[in-house]
Amino acid sequence: MRIRPNGSTAVASLFAGLLAMGCATATPSTEKTASSSASIRAAEEVGASHDPNAALYLQLAKEEFGHAKALTHPDDKERADRLLVRAQADAELSLALARSESEKAEAAGEIEKLKSLKKVSATQ
Repeated sequence: MRIRPNGSTAVASLFAGLLAMGCATATPSTEKTASSSASIRAAEEVGASHDPNAALYLQLAKEEFGHAKALTHPDDKERADRLLVRAQADAELSLALARSESEKAEAAGEIEKLKSLKKVSATQ
């Protein structure tokens, strides 16, 4: 004797299956995605792509971010989250390197101004 599910049991089973499929996609943490993306944008805005050292880490951050977004299998969620953390760290390093270079350039400009002021005052 075979037991056939009645209509409500079949609908419940179908709903449970669809719900499980909906939860089966591995979307990386929204918080990690947002913070990684923000760090990458910050590095770009500071001009990290114009400094060779900073540009390297910015490119790594972008690649890691892209790889994390491409991972969709449920088993890859932890890996995607780790990639996003690495992307954020690389973007922050890129930002720090870019700021350091711009501060060095600014300091060099101020030194040149001082030297020219010294020359002017020495000739007077």
